[in-house]
Amino acid sequence: MKRLFDLVLAIPAALILLLPVASVAMAVRLTSPGPALYWSDRVGRHNRLFKMPKFRSMRIDTPALATHLLGNPDQYLTPIGSFLRKSSLDELPQLWSIIKGDMSFVGPRPALFNQHDLIALRTGLGVHELVPGLTGWAQVNGRDELPIPQKVALDAEYLNRRTLLFDLRILWMTFVKVLRRDGVAH
Repeated sequence: MKRLFDLVLAIPAALILLLPVASVAMAVRLTSPGPALYWSDRVGRHNRLFKMPKFRSMRIDTPALATHLLGNPDQYLTPIGSFLRKSSLDELPQLWSIIKGDMSFVGPRPALFNQHDLIALRTGLGVHELVPGLTGWAQVNGRDELPIPQKVALDAEYLNRRTLLFDLRILWMTFVKVLRRDGVAH
């Protein structure tokens, strides 16, 4: 049922957002050298690696680390990078990952391949059994501001509470938080 919900929502969304996606891609290309998309190695269901697309908000010479581990992340932002992140427009290409089945609309955010502490904690609590999401319970409860153990606790709570109704609640909360730009550190 969740997969069907994802497809029924993602395919029309991708078609409706085609023009905004093309506009953002052009803006990224015009404001900084390099490709419009950044394909990040992420950990998916059962700790399987997959390539997740995002609009590139960081310069091409940025180390492949979680943003909070960079000494001064702002120094790596492209001219429109901060706007893309705060508006969550950098996440739009992940509709492709949802259509492909690597991601869902709701689930734990996919870890970077080198976030070993996050991966280990999630695996220990069974969270690695879930398909990662565009948004999740941890994202609507703090996003970038939460320490990893707290994020994992919220991911585990989602694992135990997941229903279609709970997913709809998380999607609504995400929509509100994106409009308010809540919980975005960079």
